[in-house]
Amino acid sequence: MAEKQNVKRRIVEAAWKLFYEKGYDNTTVEDIIKLSDTSKGSFYYYFVSKDSLLDTLSTILDEYYVQLEERLDPEMNSFDKLMFLNYEAHKYMEQNIEVNLLASLYSTQLIAKGERHLLDQNRTYYKLVSRIVEEGHVRNQINREKSIQEITKYYSLCERALVSDWCLNRGDYSLAEYSKEYMPILMEYFRVREE
Repeated sequence: MAEKQNVKRRIVEAAWKLFYEKGYDNTTVEDIIKLSDTSKGSFYYYFVSKDSLLDTLSTILDEYYVQLEERLDPEMNSFDKLMFLNYEAHKYMEQNIEVNLLASLYSTQLIAKGERHLLDQNRTYYKLVSRIVEEGHVRNQINREKSIQEITKYYSLCERALVSDWCLNRGDYSLAEYSKEYMPILMEYFRVREE
């Protein structure tokens, strides 16, 4: 089972690397197979086509959130943890996901009739943000006037808004730096100031 997951992960990682470097349209299944050091049979075992790889964005991002969680200092203020996650995730997107492809993926999520992977509450992303908000409630570092679910929803809404604006502007500015400046402003209501 672990070997199968490893093969799938290699295919997904290779695909997104190529999508960023060559563009989605210029990346072929053969390119992905070569970079992932897998076979055509393995590719088609996991994916119907190159298009089906687009649904793996949430998986790629969630794997990065696992890495970010490992880097969090347990003593860090909970509000600051949320800002750290936001900055690092947006830096990752900026450096690893081509802006036009990200814009296309966001637009398909708007009109999708089936699952909307980015909104799946079972994602690592939502669970991590919820845990940090809960910790912030307990530590009195995040305002308790709203529930954990409401704050998590608002946080993710703000993140999507920043990414959407970056896509609309075709990546003309640094998403990470813009987020670093504006996410604390958007979330200020929830910060508990130390006396």
